Amino acid sequence: MKPTMRFFSLFVLTLGFANAVFAQAYPNKPIRLVIPFPAGGATDIIGRTLAQKLTERFGQSVVVENKPGAGGSIGSDFVAKAPPDGYTLLLATSSTHSIGPILNKNIAYNPQKDFVPVSYVATAASVLVTSPSTPAKNVAELIALAKTKPLTFGSSGNGTIIHLQAEYFAHLAGISLTHIPYKGSALAIPDVASGQVTIIFDSITSAIPHIKSGRVKALAISSAKPSALLPDVPTVDATGLKGYNSDTYFGLYAPIGTPAEIVARVQQEIAAVVNAADVKERFATQGVEPVGADGAALTDTMRQETAKWARVIEQAKVKLD
Repeated sequence: MKPTMRFFSLFVLTLGFANAVFAQAYPNKPIRLVIPFPAGGATDIIGRTLAQKLTERFGQSVVVENKPGAGGSIGSDFVAKAPPDGYTLLLATSSTHSIGPILNKNIAYNPQKDFVPVSYVATAASVLVTSPSTPAKNVAELIALAKTKPLTFGSSGNGTIIHLQAEYFAHLAGISLTHIPYKGSALAIPDVASGQVTIIFDSITSAIPHIKSGRVKALAISSAKPSALLPDVPTVDATGLKGYNSDTYFGLYAPIGTPAEIVARVQQEIAAVVNAADVKERFATQGVEPVGADGAALTDTMRQETAKWARVIEQAKVKLD
């Protein structure tokens, strides 16, 4: 073997050994879990559960860091540019990885090229809510109301799943709704509760405390099947808009270049966490369905959802406000 080739082979072996040792020692310092939305929303609630349980399993602190803004793109771009060492992770959603990049051509990151998919964590339905003072008591009455007066809808930001769920609703119903974007759904709820904004498709996870308290009233569930948490609330599909069906996926991502051994370790721990009895119970009380599948499953889901929302965006002629 020529000296150059011998040196190259030795270099590759050394690099592989170094990566293996590095992965075995992982983690040896705190891990940062970036939530690209404000505190109080579904992503934040799920992320804090993961952080608590991963801290216990890793023996190192997993610290939640909220970096909201621009429909989740600020926090996502931050992680895309972070060192690929497994110490900065992103809890992403349909908003950040299947919708925003289609609608907003100025987003600096590429969901397919800038991230390693680690785990398909969970999925959750949304619930259409409005102010108790809104005269509409169901979807049919809301559609009828929208045909007589201007109505508005809130969202967690331009290009988010909550934005598109309302646009999809308006398109199927043949009505016009004015979009009022916020930095997160938790920030929109006060205006919906007061009647300043007519409706919002919020995640069940973050909306249910406000529904239970009577601060807002629920009109319909976004998914194909009703929620066990809100058994008296029908689906949008069952109340006049046939074919309407939308859930949000939550996926854990790492910066591209993160060692495969570390990705595998984190995925293993996530699967254990979301399948633990206490976490399943906690998620169930929040309307979250645990998945815990691997990165390949997350990639498949991301591609399917991207294709779906690309069709909605085209059909409904959705534009950024």
